[in-house]
Amino acid sequence: MATTSDIKNGLMIRLNNEIYEVIDFLHVKPGKGQAFVRTKLKGVTSGKVVDKTFPAGSSFEDVPVVKKNYQYLYQEDDNTYVFMDMETYDQIPVRKEQISAPEFLTEGLECLVLFDASTDRVLKVELPKTVDLEVEYTEPGIKGDTVSNTTKPARLVNGIEIKVPLFINIGDVVTVDTTTKKYLGRAKK
Repeated sequence: MATTSDIKNGLMIRLNNEIYEVIDFLHVKPGKGQAFVRTKLKGVTSGKVVDKTFPAGSSFEDVPVVKKNYQYLYQEDDNTYVFMDMETYDQIPVRKEQISAPEFLTEGLECLVLFDASTDRVLKVELPKTVDLEVEYTEPGIKGDTVSNTTKPARLVNGIEIKVPLFINIGDVVTVDTTTKKYLGRAKK
C-alpha cells in the first residue's frame, strides 16, 4: 500500500480495479482545512485521463512494475504492434494505446516495456526520448537565406511532419524528441 506522500509522476496505482499512471500531481496545503493531493491519472487500458483528488494520508494500492528492454519488430494490424524480448526472443503483441508514441516506431527500435509484476500483463511501452529519422521530403533551402529561427516543414520517413531549419535537405538524418515531436538537431553519424 502507498500513501499520498508516495505519489510521483510515473507511479502506477490501482483504483476501482483499473490501473492508472500518475501523469501529474500537486500537493496542496491550504491555509484552512486538510491538505490534499490533486492528481491527473491516465488509464493504462482505456487511455482515458481523469482528475482525482486524494485527502492527505489516503492510502491506495500501488502496482509493482517490472521494466524490460524489448525490440520493435512489426505492426500486425491497425491496433497491434509486435515486440521481442532482447534476452529470450519471446514475442508479445501490444495495443496501440499502450505505446507512448507509436508514430515513431521503426523496425529494430529498442523500447522499454513495463509489466505488472503480479500478473505479467503489459502496462505500457516507452520509446526512447529521442529518435533519429531521415527526411523524406522538404523544400530546398535558398542559398544565403540564413535568418535565425526560420523553419520549414519536413516530412520524415515515418510520415510525420515536423518543422526543421532551412539548411536541412532531403536525405538528412535528424534527431526528434518523441514527446514533443520537435526537431533537436542533425543526427550524429
